[in-house]
Amino acid sequence: MSSRALIASVIALTSAGYATADVSTVFYTVDSAAWAAYATTNGAAISSENFSSVANGFYGSGVAGSVSGTSWFATATGGVTAEAGLVSTTGSATLNFNFAPGVNGIAGNIYGTDSKWVAVPAIIMVTLSDSTTYVGYSNGPADFIGFYSTGSTISSLSIVASGSGVNHATVDNLYFATVPAPGAVALIGMAGVVGRRRERRA
Repeated sequence: MSSRALIASVIALTSAGYATADVSTVFYTVDSAAWAAYATTNGAAISSENFSSVANGFYGSGVAGSVSGTSWFATATGGVTAEAGLVSTTGSATLNFNFAPGVNGIAGNIYGTDSKWVAVPAIIMVTLSDSTTYVGYSNGPADFIGFYSTGSTISSLSIVASGSGVNHATVDNLYFATVPAPGAVALIGMAGVVGRRRERRA
């Protein structure tokens, strides 16, 4: 099947609601509001990484960052390029993100770009650490895909972008959903009790 025919097939399938993922313990959606609502309903706090603190340039061995206690590390065969708040593969390779510690939910604006890093229609395949795989269609940086695991945490994400004229898998933003550990919740609660007692004594 030609790339154009494959893209046309995916467009037809995703518009009909057939973009696929193994959803035994993973909720997924292309609606950012629905993802945020699902995450917060499950007790998660959401933080975002827009890559603005990442210096523009080529990173042969990968690039790393941290936001709200979650560290991320992006790698790709041939290196990773950061430019204007975007992180991309340098060539037609898989873009890999690893997270420490693992997160309950992960989402982002994921798409394909051409040889000049201009957004082009692409087939996006996203695979999580538990092998959950999503295949869908992306037109550009406004497109969103989000996952939330009700089982084990998500420790990695890999992205493949393909189609006619697609040269790079590209991420504009990442969003992390994390639920505080029970011990952390207890400490937060204790801090609130201590704070109230101090107020009463004053």
